[in-house]
Amino acid sequence: MSISPAEAPDLEALGAAIRGDVIAPGDPGYDAARQAWNLIADQHPAFVVQAESTDDVAAVVRFAREHGLRVAPQATGHGAASMGDLGGTILLRTSRMTAVSIDPGTRIAHVQSGTPWNAVVPAAAEHGLAALHGFSGTVGVAGYTLAGGLGWLARWKGLASNHVVALEVVTADGDVLRVDADHEPDLFWALRGGGGDHAIVTALELELVELTTVYAGALLWPIEQASAVAHAWLQWTRTVPETLTSDIKLVRLPPLPQIPEPLRGRSLVMIGLAFAGDAAQGEALVAPLRAVAEPYLDMVGELPAAALAAIAGDPVDPGPARGDGILLSDLDAAGIDAFVDVAGPDADTPLLQLELRHLGGALDVSSPDHGALDTVDAGFVLYGVGMAMSPQMDAAVETSLAHALERMAPWSADRTLLSFAEGQPGMRRSFPPAVADRLVALKRRYDPENRIVANHVSD
Repeated sequence: MSISPAEAPDLEALGAAIRGDVIAPGDPGYDAARQAWNLIADQHPAFVVQAESTDDVAAVVRFAREHGLRVAPQATGHGAASMGDLGGTILLRTSRMTAVSIDPGTRIAHVQSGTPWNAVVPAAAEHGLAALHGFSGTVGVAGYTLAGGLGWLARWKGLASNHVVALEVVTADGDVLRVDADHEPDLFWALRGGGGDHAIVTALELELVELTTVYAGALLWPIEQASAVAHAWLQWTRTVPETLTSDIKLVRLPPLPQIPEPLRGRSLVMIGLAFAGDAAQGEALVAPLRAVAEPYLDMVGELPAAALAAIAGDPVDPGPARGDGILLSDLDAAGIDAFVDVAGPDADTPLLQLELRHLGGALDVSSPDHGALDTVDAGFVLYGVGMAMSPQMDAAVETSLAHALERMAPWSADRTLLSFAEGQPGMRRSFPPAVADRLVALKRRYDPENRIVANHVSD
């Protein structure tokens, strides 16, 4: 959907009604304003609004209703690859809405929706508290949490979405609401893990956990040892406590100057882990991994809990990347062999990394107090990603991802997970039938004109 000059809305009127900025195609700064973190998402909205407040967001939604436009809220754009065509859509950037406050008495973080985790983590740490953030501190709080939120403390504390206390939202009608267990409980349920297209979230209240130090980091070996390390890791995951979350990656690091010299241009097998316990217990837990073979690099030790936002080594700058993932119900020795076959030492692959992340623990615990994503009924998640610096590279990565997912299909779960799916799997592939039906019904109730566009839609 495009807008003809005769239909063009009065952007000057919108600009006068808000504190933020309205940026149209052809204006200076339009290309920068429409750019997502993942540069593979080449977004071309009708125009961009840089909002500065909830009142701005409400005004934009009312303007969109008046002019028959959609609204796509976006903070960082890490997950923008799944968003699709933005013709006839206002790209509502919330990246200026970054206020954070911590109440140490209640252990609640009050966070505006444009905030990245890197702003929440140090604020919580000042009070001996930690957030249930993701593997990268550059990811936005809102998008991550609305899709579920699976981080380093997941096996211990579960999904971030199930630790949301309240939300401030703007509805598709432009109304501002506080949403919690007692106010609009259906909407509160849907927004906690259901994808986020039922209303525009402008602020969140999040439960924090008491945690000051962790035993965490990464062990790395040459990729030639991938089979031995991966098989040992799988057996090790059967023995570790729920307070330990880990992943294993087969990585091929490019020879770029921003990559530290010990890693630059190398192909490695890497185990990352985070244990919410003391160093002595951590040493004993990790000893079987260190005994497999002498690591090329051993970067595991006692760290401030705030360091968890950086130990995965994810990029800190935007770039074009294509990724995809699936849930695995469980893994056996044959599954590990397939994993190594796809991206191990003998594979010819453009993938930057192929990862297995250990699930279970608190992620298996159901509760009537949880949101739409109650549990993650799977043992592992598989995720691969590659750089797409050109159409040819993108095509090669896409082909390799499809091969990886097909090769691991015998171990796949019945459902996918929105936060690891960079396409549109749909509600019915992501949730049990009753949950999917409820999410779709609530979308029709709260947004019957499909005004709000999110990374994942309630189909």
